[in-house]
Amino acid sequence: MEQDDTARDTALARLEAFVGEWVMEADFPGGHSGTGRAVFEWALERRFLICHTEVPGAPDAIEIMGYDPGQMPYCQHYFDSRGVARVYAMDLSGGVWTLLRDSADFTPLEFAQRYTGTFSPDGQRIDGRWESAQDGVTWELDFHLNYTKVS
Repeated sequence: MEQDDTARDTALARLEAFVGEWVMEADFPGGHSGTGRAVFEWALERRFLICHTEVPGAPDAIEIMGYDPGQMPYCQHYFDSRGVARVYAMDLSGGVWTLLRDSADFTPLEFAQRYTGTFSPDGQRIDGRWESAQDGVTWELDFHLNYTKVS
């Protein structure tokens, strides 16, 4: 096995923490909140992790995560029911899940986005927040997004 294969396999093994069904809880500024569902599963011989999300009142989405040593060491391709397509640099290390979009991809970059979620010690919960930066520098809270594993 080549060194690149070892690095890829090690990185992909860390994504096992996501596999399963999760309840998503969103808390928006101003007191509005909602719940949804996320299902993470392996695809294409465990080379990619796919997540399907359904949140009432928000777009349904599919995210495809894979190893990308040119990123953080993953990338996430995001597609939703509005027709939005985006690419996020992604990391999962030290129990912290990070997504970052700070350059144009399939769509123009109208604002930068990032998500930071921290896994609980038992791996059954992720507490996180989405932030945006209109100027690409000054980050402001969009909403809290937490996940609780149900299976």
